[in-house]
Amino acid sequence: MLTDYSFLLQSIAWPLVLLLAWFIAERAHEVWHIPRVTSYVAVGLVGGLVNLPGLTTDVPGLPFLANVALSLVLFELGYRINLRWFRHNPWVLVLGVVESIVTFGVMYWVTGWFDLATDLRLIIAALSISASPAGIVRVANELRSAGQVTERVLHLCAINCMVSVLALKLVVGYWYLSTSGDLVLAAFGSIHQVGTSVAVGGLLGVAVPWLLRLRNTHERGVTVVFALSVLLLTTAAYGLKLSPLLAALTFGIVARERRVHLTNAQRDFGTAGDLLSIFLFVYIASLLDWADVGTGMLLGLLLILVRTASKVGCNLVAARLSGITERKGLLTGLALTPMSAFAILLIEQSRLYGFAPAVEVLSVMAGMMLLQELLGPVVTQRALLAAHETHVTKG
Repeated sequence: MLTDYSFLLQSIAWPLVLLLAWFIAERAHEVWHIPRVTSYVAVGLVGGLVNLPGLTTDVPGLPFLANVALSLVLFELGYRINLRWFRHNPWVLVLGVVESIVTFGVMYWVTGWFDLATDLRLIIAALSISASPAGIVRVANELRSAGQVTERVLHLCAINCMVSVLALKLVVGYWYLSTSGDLVLAAFGSIHQVGTSVAVGGLLGVAVPWLLRLRNTHERGVTVVFALSVLLLTTAAYGLKLSPLLAALTFGIVARERRVHLTNAQRDFGTAGDLLSIFLFVYIASLLDWADVGTGMLLGLLLILVRTASKVGCNLVAARLSGITERKGLLTGLALTPMSAFAILLIEQSRLYGFAPAVEVLSVMAGMMLLQELLGPVVTQRALLAAHETHVTKG
């Protein structure tokens, strides 16, 4: 009888937790205007704390489903990137690259104050470059935010994610080279994965819009086709051991340039996208080990402060050069605070592909991830509100 009860609890755990997360998020947003993603994370953290059966990495298919959910967000982020803007205002592109390099450098330097191996310091620095597309895009869509700061945050987020993936792949290649001495294996684990991921995403970004033009597809059909294409891309990336996140981001950028339009109503991919988003944040939060959170909290606080100072400082210094005021530069840097969902899935992918230090990195960064997941979306929300670019502030 006890076995039957345990099996039943494990079977209904995910639907039950997701339903609870949705209800709490809607209530908290209505009463306290807390971003919904913050509530999703809180429910996932509690589920992980009580070790709820079913919310474990032992359930098959969950990492793949989480990658599909984040890939949909990355496709949407890429779809909102306007490459022509970089040509008209190259300072935004320069800012994104320089800020990524500065963040990597200062994070690597600060982690040297602690007793961490060089491999771990390099990985932490590479992951810290990224900003969470899931957190930023969901908060921006929730607020129906549009304007200088919003667009700049989205473009910088995309640049950060690309540079972060590239940096992590180079670190993985360095690790393979130092452990095996095999230069071919090291190159395959870094340059090949990045280049092929971009190529596959770009190829699909050309092919899918071309197919859509062959027939007059209605708006809902366009959304379905893009969602199925992202699913295909994620599946292919797993089979070829590529980066599904980088491929999805490239797919979105190229598809945007091919001029196939998604309406505002199709953002987040409708109800299915909302459901996957709830799952993504609950799942990511449930991966954190609370024992690691406690031991790594001091390091986490320091890393958050340094990372935030780096992003805010770079945006402040380059504000006038890139065409905005210092106030908007400050708000842009603050809005880039979230990072956890993207970083954790990058670690998980690296672990699945045989990168041994990935497990230890998640343990070291647990305190930083916990705070970033809970507070990052709130900081982004407040920054966009302060920029007066949301439907709330405009009203």
